[in-house]
Amino acid sequence: MKTTILINCPDQPGIICTVTSFIHSHGGNVIYLDQHVDKQANVFFMRLESDFETDTFSVTKFKNEFEKNLTKPYQMKWSFSTDDMVPKMALFVSKYNHCLYDLLSRYNSGELKVDIPFIVSNHADLKPIADQFEIPFYHIPMTKATKAIAEEKQLALLKEHNVNFVVLARYMQIISTKIIDQYTNKIINIHHSFLPAFAGAKPYHAAFERGVKIIGATSHYVTEALDAGPIIEQDVTTVSHSHSIKDFIAKGRDLEKIVLSRAVKLHLQRKTMVYNNKTVIFS
Repeated sequence: MKTTILINCPDQPGIICTVTSFIHSHGGNVIYLDQHVDKQANVFFMRLESDFETDTFSVTKFKNEFEKNLTKPYQMKWSFSTDDMVPKMALFVSKYNHCLYDLLSRYNSGELKVDIPFIVSNHADLKPIADQFEIPFYHIPMTKATKAIAEEKQLALLKEHNVNFVVLARYMQIISTKIIDQYTNKIINIHHSFLPAFAGAKPYHAAFERGVKIIGATSHYVTEALDAGPIIEQDVTTVSHSHSIKDFIAKGRDLEKIVLSRAVKLHLQRKTMVYNNKTVIFS
């Protein structure tokens, strides 16, 4: 059985030795280890992958003893997962289809080890895509007057299907704290701009007017502060005076697909840790 452990705690001597020795004492073999120390904050971060003999390994016993012997003495925050845990990912969309197609194609090819129980949208336009990939589609219209009711329906779906995290694949609505508070650092958004520059509804237009030489896309976890959540992945491409706004948008959409898929993969592989509204991204 392959396991992944993520840890952060105050930095102090002996953490790596203590954790790896604990794993070895429980019959495990560490096959990957990556660590980082934020010297300014004096915080230690680590990600470990280990192999255990399935027949003799007890997840419950391991977690209980790890909690008792390591997390309390070292003041650790930690998470534990096994490779047979397949997360459930809900997709929220509006009318743009490029990110949805990309994620569903990667899912259909087996590139994304995830279960997609449903797609939800405030418009019905993309239902044919959901039907094509045989994934349930829920149309939940949303206006200022119906936002609260619509989000209650969304929450009910998320809980009914035991969804682990949400991906906003160009979902053009602001998520309220009603959902964010229940899925903290578990809602991934793609922003069609190289944040924090050119935030807002039309970043490509703003970038064009400014005469920029690069444009970008940013994927981040959603927080109450709009477009200001911990950044997971970013990328850029070059543009010039010869490109039109239409060119900017086309290039930007290609980036959005790539950056969002990378962010989703990093989350699925348990390679992201959030701390002080920033992320540590393990290799």
